[in-house]
Amino acid sequence: MTDAKPIYLAGLAVLSLIAGCNDTQNDKQNDTQTSSNSKTAIEANMETMDELANAADETKLAIKVPGDVFDLSPWNILLPLDRDGDGKADRIENKDLPRFHVDEFFYLDDNNNMVFAAANKAFTSPTSTNTRSELRQVYADENGNVPSLENPANYFALASNPEADKFAAIGARMEATLKVDHVSTNAKYHDKPPAYSVVVGQIHAGKLDELRNNESGFGWGNEPLKIYYKKYPNHDTGTVFWNYELNLPENNPKRTDIAYPVWGDGWHDSTDPGENGIALGESFSYEINVYGDTMYLTFNADNHPTVRHQINLANNVDANGFIDDYDDPVAYKNDWLFFKAGAYNQCSTKDAPTFRYPACPGTGDWETDKKAGNYTRVSFSHLQVGEAIEVK
Repeated sequence: MTDAKPIYLAGLAVLSLIAGCNDTQNDKQNDTQTSSNSKTAIEANMETMDELANAADETKLAIKVPGDVFDLSPWNILLPLDRDGDGKADRIENKDLPRFHVDEFFYLDDNNNMVFAAANKAFTSPTSTNTRSELRQVYADENGNVPSLENPANYFALASNPEADKFAAIGARMEATLKVDHVSTNAKYHDKPPAYSVVVGQIHAGKLDELRNNESGFGWGNEPLKIYYKKYPNHDTGTVFWNYELNLPENNPKRTDIAYPVWGDGWHDSTDPGENGIALGESFSYEINVYGDTMYLTFNADNHPTVRHQINLANNVDANGFIDDYDDPVAYKNDWLFFKAGAYNQCSTKDAPTFRYPACPGTGDWETDKKAGNYTRVSFSHLQVGEAIEVK
């Protein structure tokens, strides 16, 4: 009797299997007609889905992006956004940039201008309190691969750099035509120089934590060039000027910016530039040509005089020909250099004693800050980088 229950259950299983097979045979016969009737409908649905997918692809391709008009192969971009939720500002790498755009912050407008925008308060790089939608120059190799930021092959150097043969280029050139559409209209400390301003072009030195020391500026990531546009809220026009940062360690109190006027000098002077200034929406151009050890700057705008400056970046003689005893005696001779371009918002929300922090307002919500005027926007009609041009 102990085996009766298992035998009974096994019998039931066999009967169920036989019945299931018979049912399957009947179902197959019944399903043949149903399958025949529904096949056409399924195929029709699949064709519709294919058509929708193709239409979506065509729509995506129809949207013009900055890479359709500008050569973005030498760049990546840092945005004032954290779309992936990792708590950091998003960087779009070089290989993805040609087909990339994002509404409001990096896009192509109806006139084929490449537009950059950043609110006063937003995500930014971990070493800065200034937000930006800004391109960073990179040097891809012959296979399209971009070296790491710790590799000199991703930078250009001055001719007198003792390891110049390790770099991607000796000297470099960048030219741009642009208009500033908006700068922040609010600042707690309106008398601090960066208030109401945006940087639209830079030469930056590499930040090399493992190579730097406290004896020189090498490796601290300082900036031998920042091109500014600044407009006070009560002025009709703004000023364009450029700054040279003394190449000193970050904690050196003498590390500061030296400003040179182009059309006005908003760094030092709050006087209304009037017709001598550049209005919002008014186009101007700059060319940066680093040849040998010297940086040559040229600025042009309709109805304004052409302005030229030059400075040797491998010594501590300033652009006016005077020795600056505070600067590193070899200036940026040993540094690893690269260009930046876009909208580098100078209206930091940080409230601190130094001249760098005007404590500009911002909520972190783009629509709110845009409505309040707490943002910057810049539109480029031309941007190109290339080899340095010999200056005789």
